[in-house]
Amino acid sequence: MANRNSLFSIGAARRPGRPHWTPASLLVLTLSLLSCQSPPEAVRPNLIVIFCDDLGYGDLGSFGHPTIRTPNLDRMAREGQKWTHFYSAASVCTPSRAALLTGRLPVRNGMMSPKHRVLFPDSASGIPQEEVTLAEALRNAGYATACVGKWHLGHLPQFLPTNNGFDSYFGIPYSNDMDQTRKESTRDLVKEARIEYWNVPLLRDREIVERPADQRTITRRYSEEAVRFIEENRERPFFLYLAHNLPHVPLFASEDFLGTSRRGLYGDVVEEIDHGVGRIMQALTGLGIAERTLVVFTSDNGPWLPYREHGGSAGLLREGKGSTWEGGMREPTIFWWPGKLDAGVVMEMGSTLDLFSTFCEIAGAEVPSDRIMDSYDLSPVLFGSGESPRKSMFFYRESKLYAVRQGEFKAHFITKPVYTRRTETETHHDPPLLYHLGRDPGEQYDVAHLYPDVIQDMEKLVSDHRSEMVLGEDRLAQRSQDAKR
Repeated sequence: MANRNSLFSIGAARRPGRPHWTPASLLVLTLSLLSCQSPPEAVRPNLIVIFCDDLGYGDLGSFGHPTIRTPNLDRMAREGQKWTHFYSAASVCTPSRAALLTGRLPVRNGMMSPKHRVLFPDSASGIPQEEVTLAEALRNAGYATACVGKWHLGHLPQFLPTNNGFDSYFGIPYSNDMDQTRKESTRDLVKEARIEYWNVPLLRDREIVERPADQRTITRRYSEEAVRFIEENRERPFFLYLAHNLPHVPLFASEDFLGTSRRGLYGDVVEEIDHGVGRIMQALTGLGIAERTLVVFTSDNGPWLPYREHGGSAGLLREGKGSTWEGGMREPTIFWWPGKLDAGVVMEMGSTLDLFSTFCEIAGAEVPSDRIMDSYDLSPVLFGSGESPRKSMFFYRESKLYAVRQGEFKAHFITKPVYTRRTETETHHDPPLLYHLGRDPGEQYDVAHLYPDVIQDMEKLVSDHRSEMVLGEDRLAQRSQDAKR
């Protein structure tokens, strides 16, 4: 508008009431009109999620591990944002992945079965067709999409990534300890793991290209595949979901990393994953697209503690995989976007559930409006314009609500030990156990007797949540009926 006013004042000075257009003033007019047009659409950023399997909160150097070397992830944490209160939506594989890709709690998206915690090679089910995945939302917005690594949302063709929004897939469709070929227990086999002990398939899209997959080289090959996808799509916006099968047992490392970590084989595996992260960062920088690429690194659930040295560490957090204690679902998380993020340590709450809304906001994609979403847009925190909209977190095990966090407090209504593949005893608490996570992140000191008002607030929060869950089920039933008509 300022340019247009300048133009008209020039004409008025020449001849009041009727502009006199000279070649110079016509040039000014042309430039002014161009400046008043809408600016070209901003370049949409690339989006990458690097998702580990069974990585503990304390397994990275930047999150306090004293002997595992993770220089590339540590650099990401320095240059980006290190989130210290970031949660997976479940404490085991299948439901946590479904939550990330749908932005909905596993009990809502149908992937938190009361019969089975996770899907197996003989499972006939998978991610429901009516769910909208993050890949589908982004592909509809013009993104190239690829899934590399562990899927674990159904191995039958209709459930695979290429039928759920991904243009391509390269990986193992479920956990790397499945399709066991020997009668010994997994605990015995992982001590001297051989690739032939697990007949897991490696898929390219829907075709098996290797069986058993050579897990000694799987981390390296996943990283190479990720870099290849980045190079091939550097001229257009892309979404890459890189889901490592490791450090889930059995542990395998390539020749270059085997025996190199002070932490033993588990350290070898984590350090090779870190090396792959470095290759991705190097590719983004070398192609000149790092400043338009957001990378998120996190994990599906906490460490599988019964495997001892073959499992990770939750640091100062309590318990691990399979439990709703902090060590089971709070994950080491890093956001990296050179020159774009408000760098530093973030102590606000976030979840893998929130990647759906956050990515859609950044990419200009649509969030489904016909269903209840459990996803919040974290971009105010990423760009330093506000606080995290996530103020609470619900902790489910199978289809039961075990715990809830609101602000600094976390209440446990039901507790169970870590996932051991045995029948664990379920303990109900009335009143619930209550912990102040700001003062006691290790959940050691029950303070329920000191905060009866907080207990009341928690109970109301749970009551409201359950009412909303019923509403969500009613909407799902109505949508299913509409689909059958």
